[in-house]
Amino acid sequence: MADDRKAVLVEVEDHVAWITLDDVRRRNSLNPVLVGQLAEACAGLGRDVRAVVLRANGPVFSSGGDMDALGAPADDPTAVYRGFDALAALPVPVLAAVHAPMIGAGVSFALACDVVVAARSATFDPRFLDLAIHPGGGHLWRMEQRVGRQGTAAMVLFGDRLTAEEAERRGLIWRCVEDGELMDTARRMAARVAGRSPDAVRRAKATMRLSRSLTDPRMAAGVEQIAQDWSMRQPAFTDAVAALRERVRRR
Repeated sequence: MADDRKAVLVEVEDHVAWITLDDVRRRNSLNPVLVGQLAEACAGLGRDVRAVVLRANGPVFSSGGDMDALGAPADDPTAVYRGFDALAALPVPVLAAVHAPMIGAGVSFALACDVVVAARSATFDPRFLDLAIHPGGGHLWRMEQRVGRQGTAAMVLFGDRLTAEEAERRGLIWRCVEDGELMDTARRMAARVAGRSPDAVRRAKATMRLSRSLTDPRMAAGVEQIAQDWSMRQPAFTDAVAALRERVRRR
């Protein structure tokens, strides 16, 4: 019998796509239905979307690996990471609004997003090795990009669980806010993105992605210069400069 439950919800408002994990009964685990629907949701976003906010319903943001699927190796062991890959590949900025614990592979939802804001009651606990399972899907690489080698060792090897305040101090998340302020903060940040030139924002994110592979600062500067020259030839730049001059003139 086909499983036709709706595990992922998508709403688009004012050029912002709100993607909500809503598989509450299964604690938003990385089960095939949720993973598949998340990948489809990302693939189905239109060109009018300028920012994405990932959020979740239920008492945990994600419990990580699906218990029903952990008993036996999957035919395609990479399929479980399709949702993370789809989020990370989006050309527009992606913000995670984390209201509750991220557990095990569920922490990878945060790592796949560009920026993370979290409520004070959220926690981050990548407990792969508690189940004697090696992290996958680029978890270690992405974690090291955020918290460095020692932080990755502390969390993954030593099992150090972080509160939202600790995660902010260590760079795993960008900002910790009071629980009641989380969605307002996410909405405000996403609206700022949506109000900017979509082409310039996409180009800047693409340059950031490319720069990860560069080790020579001169080469990085060259890549940025090409993009900057392109941006200054776009109508959006001309309009923005004209608007700025008008605001200054009126002062």
